[in-house]
Parts: sequence; C-alpha cells; structure tokens
Amino acid sequence: MPRWIPQEAGEEEALLRELGLTDTEALFQDIPKKVRLGRMGVGAGKTEQEVVASVDQILNRNRPLSQFASFLGGRIASRYLPAAVDAILSRSEFYTSYTPYQPEASQGMLQSLFEFQSLWVELSGMDAANASLYDGATASGEALLLCRRIREGKRFLIPASLPWEEKSVLANYASGHAIRIEEVPFDPQTGRMDLEWVRAAVRTGDPVFGLLADLPNGFGHLDEGLLDLKGILGEIPLVVSADPLALTVLEPPGQWGADVVIGEGQGFGMPPNFGGPLLGLFACRREHLRYAPGRIVGATHDNAGRRAFTLTLQTREQHIRRSRATSNICTNESLLALAFVVYAGVVGPRGLAELQRTLAERARTLASALGGIPGLTAPRFEAPYLGEFSIAVTHGSAAGFLDRLRRRKVLGGFPLADPRPGHNALREELILVAATETSDDKAIARYARCARSALATPEAAA
Repeated sequence: MPRWIPQEAGEEEALLRELGLTDTEALFQDIPKKVRLGRMGVGAGKTEQEVVASVDQILNRNRPLSQFASFLGGRIASRYLPAAVDAILSRSEFYTSYTPYQPEASQGMLQSLFEFQSLWVELSGMDAANASLYDGATASGEALLLCRRIREGKRFLIPASLPWEEKSVLANYASGHAIRIEEVPFDPQTGRMDLEWVRAAVRTGDPVFGLLADLPNGFGHLDEGLLDLKGILGEIPLVVSADPLALTVLEPPGQWGADVVIGEGQGFGMPPNFGGPLLGLFACRREHLRYAPGRIVGATHDNAGRRAFTLTLQTREQHIRRSRATSNICTNESLLALAFVVYAGVVGPRGLAELQRTLAERARTLASALGGIPGLTAPRFEAPYLGEFSIAVTHGSAAGFLDRLRRRKVLGGFPLADPRPGHNALREELILVAATETSDDKAIARYARCARSALATPEAAA
C-alpha cells in the first residue's frame, strides 16, 4: 500500500465541485479555528524527504525523562519495569489481540483479564471487578453514574482537593443528567476532608446520591477521616479512588465501607509515555455488579469439566442492548490490564509492599531536604503521607519555580492550580512532589540545591 495517494489540481477541483464547495478550507468550517492545529510548523510545497527532516527537527526538541531528575507525581507514576514485563507483553498472541466480544474467544486473553480482575478485587476488598476502563478519570465518571443508578438524588460530593482534570471529567459525565457536583472543603492545616461539612450536606438540601473520596488525596496525604465516612453516609454509596500501590500496605477500602473502589493502574507495568495510555480500575459490591460498566470475565467449566473463562453479564452492554446499555463503555484496555497483572506477578506481593515502604522513606528524606529552604514549605499539610506530598511556594509562583527547575534538568513536581478560568479554588502556590525509584540521595540533594538556587534568582522575587 502506498504511503500517500497523489492527486492533481484538476482532480481536487472535481472533488470540491461534486461536494458543492469552493476550496478545501470549507471542509473544516464546522471546526472552530481556535482549536485547529494549523500546519504544525511544516511549510507547503516540500518533498517527502524535506517533510521528514522538518518533522525530525521538531521531534528533536523533545527531552526524554531520563535526562531529568524527576519528582513528578499525581496519577502517572514513573517506575522501573522489569524486562519480563515487556517480554511477555510483546508476545504476538497478546500484542495483537483486541478486546473480546465473543464470550469464549481467546481463552488465554480471557484468563489474563480474569486474573487482572481477581488482583484488583484482592487489593480493593470488593466482591467483583470489571476487565478495566480507559483511565482512572473515566472510572470516576462511571462510578458517579453507577451511584445514580442505585440511589435517587441530585447531588454528588467530591473532595475539593481532587485533581482538576478529574473534576473536569466528572463535570462532563454529570452534564445532561441534572446532577450537581459539590466540592467538600478541606482543613487548611491537614488537607483532610471536612467531615462536619459532609454530615450537614447529607442531612439538608437536595438528596445526595454518592460521595467520592481519594486515597491518598489530591495533596498526596492520607486522610484518616475516610474511615468514618460510611458511618456518616449510611445508605449513600461511597466511592474510593485508591492508588493500587498504596493498597499493598493499607487496609482495603472494602473493609471500611466502600461500595465502589476505582483507581489508575498505569504505575503497574507501564511507563509514563507522554501521559498515556492509561488503565482504569473499577470494582464494586456484588449487589451492584449488574449496574457496573465494561467487560466482565467469569470463570466456569466447559462440557468436559475443564476450567474455562467467558464473558458474562453481557446483557448490560452496547452490542446487545444498544441504546439501553448500562454504559457507553464498550471495550477495555486488554494489553494494559495484562501489563498490570504481569508487573504485579513479577514483583510479587512482598516486593510491591517493600517498594511502597522504600518510596515512603525517600519521600521523608525529600521533605526534610526541601523543608529547610527559604521560600518553600515542605510538606505543606500536617498529615501522614506515603510516596507523595504537597509543598507550598511562598516566594514567587509555583509555575515560575518549576520552570526554573526544569532549566536545571529537574522536574520538581506537578502544579496543583486549576488552569481553567474561574476554577482555581486554591489560594496558595501548591506543588505535588513524589519520590520514585530514581529518588536516591544524590537526586534529592540535586533537587534541594537547584530549588535553593531557583528561589534565590531575581525571577523568583518578581
């Protein structure tokens, strides 16, 4: 197949005439000009070789993560991936497989998805899990809709500390359903959810049909108050968005009242890769399973008595129920779900727990190194944390501080301010920082040295 199909000017004119258009620009008139990419810096009238050279020049401006001392956190983790993970994922029977539709197709892939579900059930303390969703933010939106299916109400509560990207996705899910999303304020000293505010919210006003809490929260800290949430909510569904690595050392949310447990699984077996692809985790109690989104793989026996695997509860799905489907999620991240299982299997339960303990120790070393620098408050909140925590920039802006660090080959963290006009509720310049496997004493000392230098520049005082 040719890489491109040539056409002459006469052919283009004939096509436009047939379409009733005057020029090719008219093909895109429905797309607002402000969201179009333009020509991406590639001029007109170039040969193929010249275009390739121009694109290579643009791509050469990228800088791989390995060139930086990275302390980026949030929902995307940078971890060492054992060679066995890529070796298994690269096998053709896995690498080329598509999400299954036929109930018994591809026993190997169905078994891997069943193992993935079983692993998330074990970590979350839930009864059943699906075969994955697109990402953690999508899982939040689907959890919102599940809560609405099982309980009447107009209000859904979320932490004010939730990452703004996830808030945006939840707002999109709520639009068109007459759902009002309300943010639970946090304690300015600890960053924890205001439980008294929650208690008042569920007793007054329009009915609340669900609450989402995150573990750790958007500031990277652990909120012990989550253990009391179910007692406050009663029959109102509780959704917990949890970091799977944190669950290797913490009590599963299912044991303290969660009805749905979701999460982002990218950190198990996948590199950051410019922000994707990602892996949504979703598990719930058995009584809610028919209202859950996505594929579900079940274990059974064939007519010879051998263990077998099959897609189950498909009457909820689009390819059967069409517009009456439980969710418009009609696929899953099969390859990434396999990566999740392989990574967990290679590292092992004790290895994962030890990794989390190591990251927690390094995070404390990092906090100690940054805490003594004028212009920084580290950590910002008085609450326990594992591998991530928030710092406050008190000398200049967080964006300027991070930019100056970047010039010194240090990725100093993730800014927590919501960049959307009128949405930023934070009154401080907060940054989420994370310890990774590469956060050794040398890297931490480099961060502290560069931070001190960046805050001492005239730019910081502006």
